[in-house]
Amino acid sequence: MTAMKEGVCVVHFWYNHEHCCWASNETTFQERHHCPQWQSWAELITGTSEGAFAYIVNFLMYIFWALLFSFLAVALVRAFAPYACGSGIPEIKTILSGFIIRGYLGKWTLMIKIITLVLAVSSGLSLGKEGPLVHVACCCANILCHLFTKYRKNEAKRREVLSAAAAVGVSVAFGAPIGGVLFSLEEVSYYFPLKTLWRSFFAALVAAFTLRSINPFGNSQLVLFYVEFHAPWHLVELAPFILLGIFGGLWGALFIKANIAWCRRRKTTRLGHYPVMEVLVVTALTALIAYPNIYTRMSGAELISELFNDCSRLDSSQLCGYQQVSLCVGNTLPDRPAGPGLYTALWQLALALVFKMMITVITFGMKVPSGLFIPSMAVGAITGRLLGVGMEQLAYYNHDSIIFKGWCSQGADCITPGLYAMVGAAACLGGVTRMTVSLVVIMFELTGGLEYIVPLMAATMTSKWVADAFGREGIYEAHIRLNGYPFLEPKEEFEHSSLAVDVMRPRRSDPALAVLTQEGMTVGEVEALVESTHYSGFPVVVSQQSQRLVGFVLRRDLLISIGTFVFICVVSSSQVVFTEHTPSQAPDAPPPLRLRGIMDLSPFTVTDHTPMDITVDIFRKLGLRQCLVTHNGRLLGIITKKDILKHMAQITNRDPDSILFN
Repeated sequence: MTAMKEGVCVVHFWYNHEHCCWASNETTFQERHHCPQWQSWAELITGTSEGAFAYIVNFLMYIFWALLFSFLAVALVRAFAPYACGSGIPEIKTILSGFIIRGYLGKWTLMIKIITLVLAVSSGLSLGKEGPLVHVACCCANILCHLFTKYRKNEAKRREVLSAAAAVGVSVAFGAPIGGVLFSLEEVSYYFPLKTLWRSFFAALVAAFTLRSINPFGNSQLVLFYVEFHAPWHLVELAPFILLGIFGGLWGALFIKANIAWCRRRKTTRLGHYPVMEVLVVTALTALIAYPNIYTRMSGAELISELFNDCSRLDSSQLCGYQQVSLCVGNTLPDRPAGPGLYTALWQLALALVFKMMITVITFGMKVPSGLFIPSMAVGAITGRLLGVGMEQLAYYNHDSIIFKGWCSQGADCITPGLYAMVGAAACLGGVTRMTVSLVVIMFELTGGLEYIVPLMAATMTSKWVADAFGREGIYEAHIRLNGYPFLEPKEEFEHSSLAVDVMRPRRSDPALAVLTQEGMTVGEVEALVESTHYSGFPVVVSQQSQRLVGFVLRRDLLISIGTFVFICVVSSSQVVFTEHTPSQAPDAPPPLRLRGIMDLSPFTVTDHTPMDITVDIFRKLGLRQCLVTHNGRLLGIITKKDILKHMAQITNRDPDSILFN
């Protein structure tokens, strides 16, 4: 579908350009991309591929297909599954922290996300498929969980399965199973026990094996941009690698601030009321500017593949447009002076860099499935390739200087520009997401370059340090805060001497806590209490006077139980009983409603003098939504995750009411 914007394979319409010409026997080495089986839209409509009119026809058809694909994507999302938009990783992180977003991992979201992800990526917008594939994998896992009672009824077990699903998503997206497991551990999961680690590893292994069996790219590799570099790197090159890390950190910090400002503008102005129009305008703008430049016209994955590529004698790419030299050993070529083809490519890449940096800011967060990995890597890869070619030319013309003397002689292959592109891609992705360990592993799994771990580590750590200097939030945490999800960042320390009693509700001026008593309340009183409040659960106490805690009942379970028994024999004057033995009643009294079975007899509790840093730790590690506060067994109040977030906002002098939970 990406290739369909430029033409069609007349023999097999489902083939892209490359696959179509592979099967042709009439392709020459010089014009390997031209074959009679593949025809551009100008050839099909006007009969010629030359001239200004043919160029205009191709240009208009490119814009038409881009607009059609993006319109279908945004229309399907808006009509059938609003949760299918965006990356999905911020929401997955929030769900794994213990918050429930109903329908986010449902079957409609899964179906629409799969279809619209293909359409959005094919439209040529500056977005990737990796983040949405994590969401798709988690949807599959959630639907499978409903088939097994063990996982359907146990929220903690289900979260472990979702952690493994996140690893599977990255494993499939990048063809990097180990990187996927580390990504789930470092970036997504809140609680990651050892058994989840090896289960995630097994799931990622099966995913990678299945992908390899299908062979989607037709090159027996798991990824589109698999490359192997032949020249080793030298210690002197650490300086430009660190420079790339600094650029990646600066770009990451700038991108997060600009993207969040744009998304906030979308939320608070009329722009957010017209999601379809916004997507169509951005698509039209992207297609108009992208078509004239070959490096913006190609898809993000193809662009990265081109930039990572190490030039060999058989390459016809403009990036390999060096002047010819006679010295060469096997298929590897020495550093050579740049030719006119390379200079043209560098200008086009510089323009592509500016375009990608600007358009990605407004694209990420629109109402279509959109990942961030590929656009971020593209920005870094372009920067890295430009710097790599610059270093290569510097080494060629100054091989006798003190920097290059001793390791870069004339006629040697010293500098690999593709390696700089790879390091730049890692640096920019690290700056945007603040990933470290998983990012390095994903990058060397992508490229098969184990010997380049040190340059990758240096660039990734530098980009993280530089980006952290401008703000500690990665793009996913920033979007969680923007959307107002109740999420406690596990990487941050809580450094304040407050106690549980300072944060709990009710406060002194608030009305008393809504509670149920273990006996003595009627069905009518319980129904009135439920209808007059919006809480998700109620503590159960011995009596209103003693306030001794017995347990905790969820609002949902209470409503279901009352609704079920009302049809049988229970009336509004029936007693609601949470005790083991039914208390004695008058002979003419209606039968009581026994609800001990739905009560949690061991709710999480802390004492009023528990330090808040310990309470926050309990919430983080166990993914709690609420915790009861007691004093010598007497119920004093309740702390929810939202109370903790408001308290943390107050500590940092932010308005606690500015935290929205929509």
